Amino acid sequence: MASHADTPDFDPILTPRKGMPSPRLNKREFTRRYLMQFEDPAFEPLKSQLTDVANAAWDAYKHSRKSPHTRRAGSGFNDPTYELSVDWIAAKKAIDDANAHHDDKTRAPRILLINASARSEHTCPGEESKSYRMVELAKASIEEKGGVDVDILSLDRLASEYGRNIHPCKACFSTSPALCHWPCSCYPNHSLGQVQDWMNEIYPLWVAAHGVMIITPVNWYSPTSPLKLMMDRLVCADGGNPDPTSTQGKDAAIAKKMEMDGWAYPRHLKGRIFSVVVHGDTEGAENTRRGLVDWLRSMELESAGALAELDRYIGYWKNYAEGHAEFDKDDNLKDEVRNASLTLREAVLARRSGRTISAGARLKQPREK
Repeated sequence: MASHADTPDFDPILTPRKGMPSPRLNKREFTRRYLMQFEDPAFEPLKSQLTDVANAAWDAYKHSRKSPHTRRAGSGFNDPTYELSVDWIAAKKAIDDANAHHDDKTRAPRILLINASARSEHTCPGEESKSYRMVELAKASIEEKGGVDVDILSLDRLASEYGRNIHPCKACFSTSPALCHWPCSCYPNHSLGQVQDWMNEIYPLWVAAHGVMIITPVNWYSPTSPLKLMMDRLVCADGGNPDPTSTQGKDAAIAKKMEMDGWAYPRHLKGRIFSVVVHGDTEGAENTRRGLVDWLRSMELESAGALAELDRYIGYWKNYAEGHAEFDKDDNLKDEVRNASLTLREAVLARRSGRTISAGARLKQPREK
């Protein structure tokens, strides 16, 4: 088969670079890792059956069956005959349905409240998070005023609920935005056991939302790891390719050529309104808040206003054990969280009624990246 480099009009500068060591496992090591999930003594009577299952998993791994169930893309795609993963097709439909919901003026606008703390009383910490309490405050404030529907995304479920994963971004966008599919087509990868990925449920929540409020603690001067995982996987919402058939799946060379021919950088979440609340106990709240605001603005979401961007400290340099007690006493902070949520609600309703404009929104940026 001829390579892309053999094509007369193919630029050798765009040849995908190779050279990293292979991560492939031999059968013994693969089987050892696969069976680690069955360490509980309850599985001991099933040892022979599990060996058979491990052999089947090895076959899928050996032959790289990332998407074992596919069907032809059909009309509306660059290559209608291309075999698309049924998982991706279902994810795309969920996003399309959410987009239709978002654009339906007969429905109430939606606000998505995100608890970005990993802490939960239902796993090792043994206690709810202050972020969750703030989300509950925001929810009650918005619902008391009415006029909008509220969804809650609580990222602590990654650490406390069975079968919840957000797998890491594989950085396809850095090869070419055309290679980064919207929604993400990197997962599930059945041959590598990279399944139960939550993002296909999270993408529609963002798409349906007219406003998004993120409430997060500071972890080591940064957003929490669950929040950062979600942020990275949202890269496909900002310039990602909605047609995997155009790149014949993950053909990096085709994607590079498409980018060089001119890429539109579709902003799939453009125009949604946001609020950010960051709380810390010693340091890093202001910088974390700025980083999140910059990220959201870079995706062309719009701030609800100054009151909707908040960074505060709870129990500054106090014992961690006192954190909730300190929050109990901080009525001013509670009111600020309420105000941030109500500012977001007001901005969402104003945008829906056409009473606000975003200056410069119709101007074409000279550089998308």
